[in-house]
Amino acid sequence: MQIQDIRVRVCFNGRGDPGIEADVRVGGSMGRALSPSGASRGSNEAVPFVDNSPVKTIANFETYKRRIIGFEAADIDGLGRLLREIDGTRSYSKIGGSLAYAVSVAAAEAEGRARGVLLCRVIDQQSSTIPFPLGNVIGGGKHASDLSPSIQEFLVAPIGARTVEEAEQMNLAVHKAVGKRLSKMLSYPLGRGDEGGWAPGIGDEEALQVLSEEAARVQDERGRKIRIGVDVAADSLYQPKKAGYSYRSSGRTLSKEDQISFIAGLRDKFDLLYIEDPLNEDDFDGFARLHSSLRNTLIVGDDLYTTDPERLLLGINCASTNGVIVKVNQIGSLGEAARFSKLARENGQVLAASHRSGDNEGGHLAHFAVGFGCNLMKCGIVGGERTAKVNELLRISEVLGGHLDASRVVP
Repeated sequence: MQIQDIRVRVCFNGRGDPGIEADVRVGGSMGRALSPSGASRGSNEAVPFVDNSPVKTIANFETYKRRIIGFEAADIDGLGRLLREIDGTRSYSKIGGSLAYAVSVAAAEAEGRARGVLLCRVIDQQSSTIPFPLGNVIGGGKHASDLSPSIQEFLVAPIGARTVEEAEQMNLAVHKAVGKRLSKMLSYPLGRGDEGGWAPGIGDEEALQVLSEEAARVQDERGRKIRIGVDVAADSLYQPKKAGYSYRSSGRTLSKEDQISFIAGLRDKFDLLYIEDPLNEDDFDGFARLHSSLRNTLIVGDDLYTTDPERLLLGINCASTNGVIVKVNQIGSLGEAARFSKLARENGQVLAASHRSGDNEGGHLAHFAVGFGCNLMKCGIVGGERTAKVNELLRISEVLGGHLDASRVVP
């Protein structure tokens, strides 16, 4: 069905940052999408706004809106190509990546509502893979205060769960257990970071020790396997002038060789399943060394790839990773993210659809995760804009009837 009308406005996400929201009408039905934003952004991500101005981004939209009206909403790949053609730059600097995200996602949602099908089935009419929710339990880095751990996210993966409901219950149990443990350890009120993870004033290894022990306790109580992981967000730690990684929690600066040894040591000590962005965004060789040496571990690229097929091809050629993060707003449009996901699947990568630290109250991420064939959905555990994603995944699993399968996650 053809796009009949589009309206855009400035709205605000859960962190209070501005985004572009679009209402798109298709066949008498309306889809709505609000762009998220990230605190830890790769340098190759799409530019969110024209000249860093949401207002200017919306004003510019009126000059090319007529080119989108009448386009077939079901053709998500074609709409992505059209938006890229209108923009004409690699970074979406002419129309803004936030605008491309909002319009492309809202159009697909409107198409689904007009046809009476799920958004994930507009993305891929055969989609049926239900991902495990990968939950953020402890936050650090750019997602929390300067007193928090240097590593950005300490994650829990309930790979023994049989249903989405059980998986989320396990994540919640670990989150609550860690909160109680930290509250007893600290002499001040325990706060939370951007994504709902606890933000304590402790070091990285201490945080991993607490998470590991509490996850093991919940695992024993539930009789279901739980693994843990980290998003190092190493670009936030990397200092090019020093050619090293600076850890605020310990005061140390590590060389590349020391960083590789440190990450490998954490994997061995805490039996990490998942390690995201352990090195800076251009170190394809360093990623490859970790991938080669750390068997049965997911080495995942986020800033390394920024949902860009061209960068993914570089990583594939170097054997840099066995896992990728998919963030639609990193590349701009829904269609472009779908192409990236297809390339990743075809080359044996484990896919994780991810939220952003500044996210919204919508459940679109769950549809991306299912529609792209992701194995994991990386999201927060608590907070309205976080639970919205898992709750929507629960609803999708009821309709599609898919089941969780750990063999799709564990290398």
